[in-house]
Amino acid sequence: MKKSEMSFEEMTARIGEIVQLLENTDTPLDESLSLFEEGVTLIKKANETLDEAQKKVKMLTEEEVK
Repeated sequence: MKKSEMSFEEMTARIGEIVQLLENTDTPLDESLSLFEEGVTLIKKANETLDEAQKKVKMLTEEEVK
């Protein structure tokens, strides 16, 4: 599944998996770097998703106040 097709929940679950793999001292350096890169990408996408949700909530709550 592509990162752009992952739900927020799937992204956070994968980030958790990546953290566990990176904490494993047996993970080879090349794999660790690849996992780290994937994690950074997922975190950025998850933050974008949160920002979009926050904007929607703000817009909806401001409309209700009017």
